Amino acid sequence: MGQNMETLTQKPPAVRNRKGWSLQKGETLSGLLFVSPMLIGVTILVLIPIIATLVLGFADWNFVQGFDGIRWVGLQNFSNLLRDDMFIRSVRNNFIFLLTVPVYLLVSMVLAILIDRYVYMKGYFKITYFVPYVSMTVAVAIVWQVLFQPSYGPINEMLKAIGIADPPKWIADPHFALISIMMISVWISIGFNMIIYIAGLQSIPKDLYEAAEIDGANAWTKFRRITFPLLSPTTFFLLVTGIIATFKVFDVIAVLTQGGPIGSTTMMVWYLYDTAFVNLKVGYASAIAVVLFLFVMLITFGQWLAEKKWVNY
Repeated sequence: MGQNMETLTQKPPAVRNRKGWSLQKGETLSGLLFVSPMLIGVTILVLIPIIATLVLGFADWNFVQGFDGIRWVGLQNFSNLLRDDMFIRSVRNNFIFLLTVPVYLLVSMVLAILIDRYVYMKGYFKITYFVPYVSMTVAVAIVWQVLFQPSYGPINEMLKAIGIADPPKWIADPHFALISIMMISVWISIGFNMIIYIAGLQSIPKDLYEAAEIDGANAWTKFRRITFPLLSPTTFFLLVTGIIATFKVFDVIAVLTQGGPIGSTTMMVWYLYDTAFVNLKVGYASAIAVVLFLFVMLITFGQWLAEKKWVNY
């Protein structure tokens, strides 16, 4: 009798499926409503500009003329890049600038180890090294502009005091301008990378170091066998983000050198900006942006392939 009553009160499968589908549809719509502001923002600010850049790379367009001035030229913009001496110089400068990444990674790792294990008042040193990273780039650039001043700047005055009669002119010298920008980039980047390395060091189990000391390992052996391998995921993350950041260098160059003197500090993003917003060649600048994207994608992909050989998780 009880089984028959349960059978009578149970809803048919079609009704249950229809109710479940309605509930799932309602949850889906609610989820879409919650994420719609982000989706709209990403679509308008990211996806549409990316698609427009890819399309305009095949056009010759001065945006002052409006959309009627678009003239499709196919691959001509990309072929012109191969014969553009300034573009080739900007690519070369960008690849030279990549050398800053291993330099500040090494300095940051050493400072992180020293501060984490051998220094008191750790919070003070963390803040001191991190301040340049969170400071306004324009303010930092102006400070370094004063330091690098050729005639009476503190750096050249110090060099003269130690016996160097003719110190470099730094950002005013084509041979030293790019090196000066690289030094500033290293100084700015050390703080952020050091904080990330300290977080990585604190996640390494102390038992490993205690076991190594029992086995008679010295400081170098512990670093080579424990610290460096277990910091490899952190190093990989900082390496990828650092290399991508070198292809986005713009603000320091805009404040200090504007790509000069005689193009010695021109990099791809600055040349893109100069082409698009000074010379108003939007199609040609879009072709530069496409090439820049390909460079970043290929380098990042190469890093992911090499990751398996030296990163230990």
